[in-house]
Amino acid sequence: MAVKLRLKRFGRRHRPFYRLNAMDTRSARDSKAIEQLGFFDPLEQDQEKALKVDEPRVRYWLSVGAQPSDTVRTLLKKAGIDAKPGTPVA
Repeated sequence: MAVKLRLKRFGRRHRPFYRLNAMDTRSARDSKAIEQLGFFDPLEQDQEKALKVDEPRVRYWLSVGAQPSDTVRTLLKKAGIDAKPGTPVA
């Protein structure tokens, strides 16, 4: 089973809210996730509150081969987690 770190959309129209999840690559965007790893609120003004990541669990998933989506990769970079493809995570 291939695992991807990707966003799952919540919220109402014109008020998005996303959860960062570890998901099976074959599943749909809003289907059941393996594990919830954090959240992202793009409309929040305070950057501390906009992105919350469970860093140890994200590092675990990256270490076992989970691939982040492009958007998740940039969010993890903002959170201080290096998730470049091919880079071993310790």
